[in-house]
Amino acid sequence: QVQLVESGGGLVQAGGSLRLSCAASGSIVSINAMGWYRRAPGKQRELVAAITSGGSTNYADSVKGRFTISRDNAKNTVYLQMNSLKPEDTAVYYCNADLNSGTFYYDYWGQGTQVTVSS
Repeated sequence: QVQLVESGGGLVQAGGSLRLSCAASGSIVSINAMGWYRRAPGKQRELVAAITSGGSTNYADSVKGRFTISRDNAKNTVYLQMNSLKPEDTAVYYCNADLNSGTFYYDYWGQGTQVTVSS
């Protein structure tokens, strides 16, 4: 059984920083892309950032230059460094992994971690 466990959310003032972590555990054969999504109140879930197993990244336009995604393949862990946070970054952040635990790749999701940015 595979689990994605996020940590690092919390309350921060505008302009501050937070670092999210997401560790995948269980029966893991390999992981392709990993990423972070978020869902703000009253809005649809959106991609924040993603990173391939080779380290290629892509970001939502709204976070470019402020957020940095990275991963440690040896630890099956993905990180999201969030700087210069804005109130509009307030959301539940979800970790995602395209992961093979046996034969096929499936999308796995974490439980979500709340990020609140006060003005």
